[in-house]
Amino acid sequence: MNTTTAETFAEARKKYKKQGQAVQVVKRLLQNRTAIVGMVVVGIIILIAIFAPLLTPYNPNTLDPSNAFAPMSLAHPLGCDNLGRDTLARIMYGARWSLALGLCAAGFGAVIGLVFGTIAGYYGGWVDSLIMRILDVLQAIPGNLLSIVIATVLGSGFINTVLALSIGGISGITRMLRARILSERSAEYLEAAASINCTTTRIMFGHLLPNTVSPVIVNITMGIGATIMQAAGLSYIGLGMPTSTPEWGAMLSSSRGFVSSYPLLLLWPGLAIAITVLAVNMIGDGLRDAMDPKLKR
Repeated sequence: MNTTTAETFAEARKKYKKQGQAVQVVKRLLQNRTAIVGMVVVGIIILIAIFAPLLTPYNPNTLDPSNAFAPMSLAHPLGCDNLGRDTLARIMYGARWSLALGLCAAGFGAVIGLVFGTIAGYYGGWVDSLIMRILDVLQAIPGNLLSIVIATVLGSGFINTVLALSIGGISGITRMLRARILSERSAEYLEAAASINCTTTRIMFGHLLPNTVSPVIVNITMGIGATIMQAAGLSYIGLGMPTSTPEWGAMLSSSRGFVSSYPLLLLWPGLAIAITVLAVNMIGDGLRDAMDPKLKR
């Protein structure tokens, strides 16, 4: 067997092993009842967000003063707010904004954290020290306070809110991945990749990152729920989405003046946030158990 054939066989074996591990993770995840419940709930919320125009005849931004504070009825199952807007319609359409904020902010922060963590762990030296010192500065400020400061400077809006929420989550992902890469940096498969003239970029992101990213995926999944709550918190204090937007945090903000007289206006968006975050965390817990090496036989 020549060298080229041996390398091809080694690559195929490695790919097959990765696929086998992925299948085992999926099987363990599907055996976790808690994770299945979480996936079903999140799936339902996503379907509601996508098909909201088909599920309700009302526009979430249409004002109808004659229906202001209308109670629950067949026409308006969850009643109406102070401007006569249908609450159920705003909850359904609000799922789009809240899920988008959580996914985009967590995803954007994860991408930056993965890149910085891979570079810091692979190169080490002054590059590692520089990145870590920058993260030290970011971590010196509490995450919620940092998001508030950034949102105050940038202003409200979807893009600005995503930026404000994502920056606070970069440090944790970067440090976690860096620690994993430092322990994996001297592995034999990396030396083999370098010996066949693989580029540095391919070694880092094609070989090293896929073999160290598993625990980070769990962290990112759990972070989506926390990001949804932070997004609602920013909107509640007027630094996230505008109050006219049918987003759950903005709905809480516009209804806080009626907490004593019409508490249901705050109950429905608060319940939607709680259910969504709980379901996402259930998926994260199941994913963590599925990827736990202690469960492998």
